Amino acid sequence: MKSLIEKLEAAQTYAMANRPKVGGFPFLAECMRQAGVQQNIWSLPAAQSSYLFNGGAVIQQGTPLVSGMVEVPVFNEAALVAAIRTDQRGESTFPEFLIASWNAGVVRYVADFTLRTVIYYGAHDEAYEESYPAVEVGSIAL
Repeated sequence: MKSLIEKLEAAQTYAMANRPKVGGFPFLAECMRQAGVQQNIWSLPAAQSSYLFNGGAVIQQGTPLVSGMVEVPVFNEAALVAAIRTDQRGESTFPEFLIASWNAGVVRYVADFTLRTVIYYGAHDEAYEESYPAVEVGSIAL
């Protein structure tokens, strides 16, 4: 039986190798869902990702976006939506998306792979929610 980390790594590897340039997030999200991930919580600017499974969790630490003491940008829904749309068109890398989200005042976001939603939060719990479509991803070796 594979560990949660092995399942997550297999899903990430499959998603990165097969996801389309445009609309890649729904593909990645479905791969995560098939691996058993229920939610993915990103903490910005730490770039820490928590993957919540039924009965377990995995933390993945990325490269922080800032260091030291910094002021949190004011939550700007229009700038956030622009960053999301740029990413959806395949015109940004994931690190660029994270930086644009942070600059739009996002301190965390929660992707719910069961509900197919992502909610972006500001420092004062301002929120912006989007749904994403179901997609077919093929067979992942989990």
